[in-house]
Amino acid sequence: MREFREFGHQLIDWVADYLENSGRYPVLPAVQPDDIIKALPSHGPEQGESIECIFADFERIILPGITHWNHPRFLAFFANSSSPPAVLAELLATALNANGMLWKASPAVTELETVTLRWLLDWFGLPKDWFGMIHDTASTGTMHAIAAARMAAAPETRDEGAPGNLILYTSDQAHSSVEKGAMSLGVGRRNVRAIGSDSEFRMRADLLAQAIAADRAAGLRPFCVVATVGTTSTAGIDPVPAIADITTVL
Repeated sequence: MREFREFGHQLIDWVADYLENSGRYPVLPAVQPDDIIKALPSHGPEQGESIECIFADFERIILPGITHWNHPRFLAFFANSSSPPAVLAELLATALNANGMLWKASPAVTELETVTLRWLLDWFGLPKDWFGMIHDTASTGTMHAIAAARMAAAPETRDEGAPGNLILYTSDQAHSSVEKGAMSLGVGRRNVRAIGSDSEFRMRADLLAQAIAADRAAGLRPFCVVATVGTTSTAGIDPVPAIADITTVL
């Protein structure tokens, strides 16, 4: 543990310096595909290396190949800068190695998540009886939401597998995770309808209504509409109230 303590302090100092001065790095690295692969050994070491060697490789190979999302001029995709409290919280979470699979596996993790989500309900002014869970990414959350909608519309899925006539609707501006979630859950790409958007990249509620009516007339089963609030490419916000009114026919 002596080595752990020594280098732990050094790494905290390095992280603090990095967060304070991330602007000194280029936003995008000046590397070409496979540069990092070529700089690393083709085979893993037979013996463990010292932390000094590992950190030297980090600074020599890994750091020059990093796109710095913490950079003040990083404006792509979405804001993802980590704060010093979050870094320290991650350190504690990693050290405890807690797994919140169920209450007995880690009571503190389970109940902390419950309380934190209640705080979010309060901050957003949502009903206190709403239930939710924290997923690692929005993509995972999307897949779970599609799974929940599928189970509500076709409970026989649990025993028989997903019916082939379930139809999912989303904007043509939606993130690829919607289609991937449908694929992973057995809904299939051909059963995903990409609804057209308007000049502000919002899903057109009229086209959604037409698509639902056409599918129902064809004997298909509309089961899920995935609206987007802030699309990845354009930050478009779908007209959620109008979509909610339409989905009452599902």
